[in-house]
Amino acid sequence: MKILAFSDLHLVEELAADLVSASVEADLVIGAGDFCNTRQGLPRAMEMLAGIAAPMVVVPGNAESAEELRGCALASMTVLHGQCTQVEGLRIFGLGGGIPETPFGDWSFDLSDRAAARELARAGEIDLLVTHSPPKGAGDTTSAGLSIGSDSIRAAIETLQPKLAVYGHVHDCWGYRGQIGATQCANLGPTPNWFEVAP
Repeated sequence: MKILAFSDLHLVEELAADLVSASVEADLVIGAGDFCNTRQGLPRAMEMLAGIAAPMVVVPGNAESAEELRGCALASMTVLHGQCTQVEGLRIFGLGGGIPETPFGDWSFDLSDRAAARELARAGEIDLLVTHSPPKGAGDTTSAGLSIGSDSIRAAIETLQPKLAVYGHVHDCWGYRGQIGATQCANLGPTPNWFEVAP
């Protein structure tokens, strides 16, 4: 399956247009959160992506909550936050939000690593893990040199070994590609990222 994946669109119209254009080649589109900014502008973000005809699987970032995203999601979108879905035999688990909690204040949609671990424990056998936040030590380093990724997400990848784990959140690591065991990991960013995954 040819997958187009992105994160952290943050309402940038020209980037959304590039994603819509690229999506004509995709069997599946993945959105790893932060479609808007500080809980503002989510309906506009959905309008910007409405030209994507392929099925979409998305998770909330910390800039929008799961409830907000479900409330204005496009008809082609499946919103995951602690759930699995299956697309043409590809089993996908998604978990959104800032993990662990961010220092950004009340507007940020966050989970503790402990709460995230409880959600991730329900994943079971999966082919693809979609989170907004990165696993600890894999595309999670800020410009100040701080590793701010999630221990629970890393533990889930190490245990479940999905074929692919994609995320965003840490802007300084957009474009990162690496491995945790047999799992290919990628910090996406808002430009088209391509993957091929077989169920």
